[in-house]
Amino acid sequence: MRKVSVTLCMAFLVFLIAKANSQSASNVRATYHFYNPEQNGWDLNAKYGWTAFCGPAGPQGQAACGKCLSVTNTGTGDNVTVKIVDQCSNGGLDLDEGAFPQIDTDGKGYAQGYLIVNYQFVDCGD
Repeated sequence: MRKVSVTLCMAFLVFLIAKANSQSASNVRATYHFYNPEQNGWDLNAKYGWTAFCGPAGPQGQAACGKCLSVTNTGTGDNVTVKIVDQCSNGGLDLDEGAFPQIDTDGKGYAQGYLIVNYQFVDCGD
């Protein structure tokens, strides 16, 4: 009986660690912003679209900069990967105008000014 209890405790501990390391959130508000990197002379090797980040899960402030997110529109299921380049105060994401339409394929996001998305931190592959 003791061996079963220890095994269950270890399994639960592994689950908690995995959950803590999987930095993701559901039903987060995503707005859009016109960063216009080319017009501002910014070159951040834009392999991905940009976003400001102030989501409920994951690193905050400078610790989030340069990390990537996989962002999925909960309404359409469309997905885009973006790189965090700024912070925001809207409690979610502020996607650049190049990334936002990639997941706003039904136009509801532009119509209401935001989308409801899920996000997960992913490897940028740099």
